[in-house]
Amino acid sequence: MYERSFAAISERFFKREAWPAPRAISSLADDDKVFVLLYADLYYRHLYMTTTPSVDERKASWENYCALFGVALHGDVNMQLPNLWLYEMVDEFVYQFQSFHQYKVSPKRTAEEKSALDALDKQVWDQTSVLNFLQALVDKSDVKRVLERERAGEISFAKDEGYSIESSNVLRTLGYFALIGISRVHVLVGNYEGALASLDAIDLDKEGMFTKVSGAFVATSYHVGFAYLMCSRYTDAMRHFNESLQYIDRVKNGSTRPHALPLLMKKQEQMYALLAIISALVPGQQHLLDDGVALSLHQKYSDKISRMMNGEVNIYDELFSYACPKFVGSQEAYKMQLKAFLEIVAAHAVIPKLRSHLKMYATVKVAKLAAIMDVSESDLRASLTAFDKANTVKQWNGGASALDGDDVYCGDIRVTMEGDVIKVEEMKNRKSAKTFFEQTNKKLSMQLEELMAAKPLVVKPSAIVS
Repeated sequence: MYERSFAAISERFFKREAWPAPRAISSLADDDKVFVLLYADLYYRHLYMTTTPSVDERKASWENYCALFGVALHGDVNMQLPNLWLYEMVDEFVYQFQSFHQYKVSPKRTAEEKSALDALDKQVWDQTSVLNFLQALVDKSDVKRVLERERAGEISFAKDEGYSIESSNVLRTLGYFALIGISRVHVLVGNYEGALASLDAIDLDKEGMFTKVSGAFVATSYHVGFAYLMCSRYTDAMRHFNESLQYIDRVKNGSTRPHALPLLMKKQEQMYALLAIISALVPGQQHLLDDGVALSLHQKYSDKISRMMNGEVNIYDELFSYACPKFVGSQEAYKMQLKAFLEIVAAHAVIPKLRSHLKMYATVKVAKLAAIMDVSESDLRASLTAFDKANTVKQWNGGASALDGDDVYCGDIRVTMEGDVIKVEEMKNRKSAKTFFEQTNKKLSMQLEELMAAKPLVVKPSAIVS
């Protein structure tokens, strides 16, 4: 019912107006406190989708979340709720935090609105308060220990999707999705290593609860990939974007929630833009992508990738602006993150020109290449060192933390020095047979799962032509 009816009823009866206020329906539900809190969760979510909430409405929604999470943390919850609802509860909580801070710093605010904001309790949608609530859900649910037991093979948390006939799934599942919420908050404030560390309890490279909810999988892949990009871990970013883009292509045509598709499609386009940036920063990484993803990337961004590789920084700026999250903080928050990103771009500025010259040689003397490029020999040697450094990244190769990894060379050509001679080696970056078969088997397994879940085709006898 939640998956389809909420959106369908909203579309049919409340397309241009709010649902009845929680206090108006309370008596119809025998003043059931938990029911009213759950209804209010949907009421405010719809309000955010259809209007720009006032300061009082934003405060009321915050207070409803405080009460709702308070029930989960301190009450005796004896019901089961859909995992989709529980994920979207956490997702909306973080979204409203993000929305509040954008509203707060908007230059469009009236004097009356500014006065109302100033009068609010400082804890309302405060970053520390939001993180404290999410962390409390993680701690009280003991979900980290649950996930440790799952890794040890003692329980099947993901397989059972968090449900149990012995207890409610609410706190346990809220705690799980709160880990993802914490990571997202860290991305929004520019704490990228913190965002990755927050997800240590979740095995991001295996099927888990987050892969069973479309929005959770796509949002996690996007934010993890973006965090890796800002940490200059390009191969790890590509891996997560690639998985998510394949997933979206697989589910978008058979989605049971068409109203949720626009958000998935927007995230898809943003991830393609981020892949274009990475492809320009460290060329020759297409072997890390699925063939379909690589083809779509070429069709969408081949021209802009070429222009970025030729040094057009404004294209980097354009794609970053389009594809980055809406950061939280002061009016300077975006500018600070853009500055940090452009510093990454500047560190890679040496690659395109030097690469274009090096690809013409197997060996070349330093003096000759310096004369061709019209630079001094000392400057060329410094550029060669910078070239090697820019193409060396940290890459996750297994481990308990998303921050784990080893240094790997990811460039498509490698340079070594032998006295005054530069030796150029073309790197054969191709998919190994192992990688090919692993990816193919994974696709087939997912397709079989979807076929098993599909309803059998029923043919009416009258439709059979004898």
